[in-house]
Amino acid sequence: MKVCVIGLGYIGLPTASILAINGFEVVGVDINKNRVEEIKNLTFKTTEKDLLTLVRGAINSGNLKIKNTPEKADVFIICVPTPIKNNRCDLSYINSAIDSIKPYLEDGNLIIIESTVPPGTSEEIYNKLSKYKNIYLSYCPERVLPGNILKELVDNDRVIGGINKESAERAKKIYDSFVKGKIYLTDCKTAEMVKLMENIYRDVNIALANEFAKISEELDIDVWEAIELSNKHPRVNILRPGPGVGGHCISIDPWFLIEKSKEAKLIRTAREINDSMPNYVANKIKQLTKGKNITIFGVTYKGDVDDVRESPAEKIISFLKEEFNIKCYDPYAKEFKYPLYPIDEAVEDSDLIVVLADHKIFRDLDEKDIKKISEKVRNRVIYDTKNIITKERWEKFGFKVYKLGGKND
Repeated sequence: MKVCVIGLGYIGLPTASILAINGFEVVGVDINKNRVEEIKNLTFKTTEKDLLTLVRGAINSGNLKIKNTPEKADVFIICVPTPIKNNRCDLSYINSAIDSIKPYLEDGNLIIIESTVPPGTSEEIYNKLSKYKNIYLSYCPERVLPGNILKELVDNDRVIGGINKESAERAKKIYDSFVKGKIYLTDCKTAEMVKLMENIYRDVNIALANEFAKISEELDIDVWEAIELSNKHPRVNILRPGPGVGGHCISIDPWFLIEKSKEAKLIRTAREINDSMPNYVANKIKQLTKGKNITIFGVTYKGDVDDVRESPAEKIISFLKEEFNIKCYDPYAKEFKYPLYPIDEAVEDSDLIVVLADHKIFRDLDEKDIKKISEKVRNRVIYDTKNIITKERWEKFGFKVYKLGGKND
């Protein structure tokens, strides 16, 4: 069976490679010519463990070909981005992907959409295509965590929504080839809703944690201790507060449901709370800064990944850049809107270090590392928005340590 995967980003490339390793003839397609060449030459950058090895094996097997344009296949899998525009889902990449495969569609082909979309999108696409081709269509959202994608692609349960029962069953046969978790079948609209609900659940929970952090600062309570103790309750699981919610899913997906329903009141409020956090953190930074030089530790949206999409750091810097000199250090980020510096340059004459990503490397900085930093900065002040650093180590070298949602010292 031949499969054509459209979009070779953080989901499309692993999916295409796993299918190829499992015996499918796979054509991976991306319109970005540089991306295509990087994959062909195995020079693409990634923090995903074993992804490079997987792609190399898939290509060397002869089952995976990388191209800029689609070709005829039995199955087409759509893995393109769905960004947000004016708080609405931008379907332009989906529409372009569908347009690109139209010349190659034949009766009996199966289309699988993995991109996150508002409920009803798959049905709309099917209605347009089925006017001139007898096709099958299913919606099968990805549910993986960046940094652990290859394991979760295989081990996690999957939800498949078919435009009809036959479409769902045909898609299930594809995923059965590599998924070890359970596979649940439903209709397209329900599967689209499930994907949004999963991410919105976390967004609302994070908003609650962020609100707790603000209240704790107001009442002089350590929110991190309070959350830890609250979570000792067997039916309570409060997530962690932070400087904002980033990434391509949680910070965006809630708007896809808000645009479809007037009843999404709690969801909208949660999104507004989380969207307000970069400004809240920026104002706190202004209060703590004793000078004009600020060092940012971590610009990715989460720890130990290289993904900077919708990063809170970018928003925070935009609030501060007119008033302060800002240097960023991140050992994971490959590129960022603002310049990245080696750690020695980033902390030179710094008046305040701000931790915005929970990279383990920041937690694991030993006394020797902190001593070197203390000798380079101008003012020994650090603001930890992720509760990741070891406070006692920094205080040993004269740092005043503050944290988001911490007590007022």
